Amino acid sequence: MRKAMDARQVIVTAVGPDNRGLADPIVHYVTTQGANIHEIQMYDHGSERLFAMLLRIEWPTDGPPVAVLRRELENVGEAKGLKVRVWCRDEHQRAARLAICTTYRTEPALAVLRAIRDGRLRAEPAVMIGNREACRGVAEQFGVDWHMIGDEHGNPDNERMVALFDQYDVDYVVLARYMRILPARTCWEFAGGRIINLHHGLLPPFPGFRPYEDAYEHRMLTYGATVHFIVPELDAGNQIIHQSSFTVFPGTPLEEIKRQGETDNEPNCLVEGLRRVLEGVVELHFQRVVRVHRPRRA
Repeated sequence: MRKAMDARQVIVTAVGPDNRGLADPIVHYVTTQGANIHEIQMYDHGSERLFAMLLRIEWPTDGPPVAVLRRELENVGEAKGLKVRVWCRDEHQRAARLAICTTYRTEPALAVLRAIRDGRLRAEPAVMIGNREACRGVAEQFGVDWHMIGDEHGNPDNERMVALFDQYDVDYVVLARYMRILPARTCWEFAGGRIINLHHGLLPPFPGFRPYEDAYEHRMLTYGATVHFIVPELDAGNQIIHQSSFTVFPGTPLEEIKRQGETDNEPNCLVEGLRRVLEGVVELHFQRVVRVHRPRRA
C-alpha cells in the first residue's frame, strides 16, 4: 500500500437516476489506476429513484494528474447518466474558494469576510448566495459577487445554487445562518466534508430552527452555537467541528440572550470552525469528524 505522503486525498461523488451497474465502472477505473479506496458509501433514495455514491480515495502522485481523473470519470458519468464531481483540496496551490450562503443575519458572513481580509482564514470568498436580500450589502462592501436565488417568499432555486457552486469552482460551501434545508441530492453532490453549517444552538440537544427559544423554555443558563459538516439528516450529532457557548444570569430576557448569541458567539464560532477545516485539522470520514494527523500541503 502506498504511503499517505505519496498520494493525495480525492473525493469523488456521483449522483443521478437510479439504475443498475452505476458504481462498477467508477470503482474499476480508480483501482486500475493505482488508487487506494479508503471510504465508499452508496445511497438509493427509493422514493426519488436517486442514486448517490461517495468515494474517498488516495490518488497516487506519480499517476495521472487529478485533472485526468476528473475528465475520465466525467466521461463515465455521461455514459451512465450521472453527474460526477472529482475534488481534491490539494490539487491547486491557491487558497480554498468559499461559497457563503445567507438568509437574514449579516454577522456570520461579515465575520468570515473580515477574518479572510485580516489573514486569520486562508480562503477566497468566491461568491455569496442568498435566498433573501439581507446580505447583499455585505457582499458589495467586500467586492464579492452576489447572487439572489430566492423567490418573493424566500424559497430557493436549489438547481441554480448548485450551478453557481460549479460556476465559481468552490471548494467549500459555508451555510452562514442559511435558513433553508438543503435537498439530499445537493448534500451528496458536495459530500465528504465540503458543506459546513453554522447552527445557532448547541447540538445535539437543541436542533431545529428555534434553538434559543427551546433552550429558554427549558430554563437553560448556557447557550451556544455549533459548526458542523452537513449530511442529509438535519443537525445530525456526529459531524460537529466546533462548539462555543456563553452563560447568562437567571432571569436574563430571551431578547438579550439572542443578541449576545447572534452578534458575538455565533460569528466567532463559525470562524473557528472554518479555520479547523481550512487548515486541515479535521475532516469528515464515514460521516464522523476525525482529527487529521498529517499536514496539509501548502
